Amino acid sequence: MKPIDPDKITKNKKRNQSIVFGLFTIMSYGVVAILFVILSFIIFKGFSAISWGFITQMPEDGMTKGGIYPAIIGTLSLVLGSMIFAFPVGVLAAIYMNEYVKDGIVKKIIKQMTNNLAGIPSIVFGLFGMALFVNNLKFGESILAGSLTLGLLALPVVIRTTEESLKSVDNTFRHASLALGASKLETIRRVTLPIAFPNIITGLILSVGRVSGETAPILFTVAAYFLPKLPTSIFDQVMALPYHLYVISTSGTNIEASRPIAYGTALVLIVIVLIVNLLANGLRKYFGNKVKMN
Repeated sequence: MKPIDPDKITKNKKRNQSIVFGLFTIMSYGVVAILFVILSFIIFKGFSAISWGFITQMPEDGMTKGGIYPAIIGTLSLVLGSMIFAFPVGVLAAIYMNEYVKDGIVKKIIKQMTNNLAGIPSIVFGLFGMALFVNNLKFGESILAGSLTLGLLALPVVIRTTEESLKSVDNTFRHASLALGASKLETIRRVTLPIAFPNIITGLILSVGRVSGETAPILFTVAAYFLPKLPTSIFDQVMALPYHLYVISTSGTNIEASRPIAYGTALVLIVIVLIVNLLANGLRKYFGNKVKMN
């Protein structure tokens, strides 16, 4: 039996480690490259359509001329409305699951249902929103119906990210608070949530990114084909950037002439999502620094 050569084993380990790290590096840069290619393509195709009038004017001639101002306002209204619903409901649901429900069959069922809800296609949410909010609750095709439908779509993401954020809080903080005489509710409100909140914002960022680009749910509940005016209440229909992009790319008699507008709309949508994400990241850093100072 040949003796084991420690140097050879060490060399093999280093070689294998280098190969694996090399593959990980290639895949990481590959993801960045794909994102860069997509963004470069949209910027190259859509930058020529961007102007102050394109952003601030009403659409004209069946959306082949003019601007996309109503679609921008409609998209922002839907994102804001969906987050007003999804964020507090999702956070409260995650607090209940993580802080109050004991490990067992009930908790497993709730988690499984949440995972299943996250896997449902968005068009199914659209059909459900149309049946419940538009028809049964008589909201009609409106900002309210669209926001609630998108809120349901974002709810699983908020719940899961909030739950993981709460789990990351060390139990010693909870035990110390309870030992000092604080109730469970006070511990959650004054200790657990402030520590976890910077990570909870991550769920908000992911949710905004998802709902801002959805077309199927708003197609059934709120989106208008051509509506060159701004909404005056939550029961009004609105134009939205994803649906606007879909319509001008697939409908009409002169699709090629509308192509620059489509790319310009896509670029504006990407910029809006980027700005919202940057604001949310800033909010996360603010609360993170506040926790460190305390």
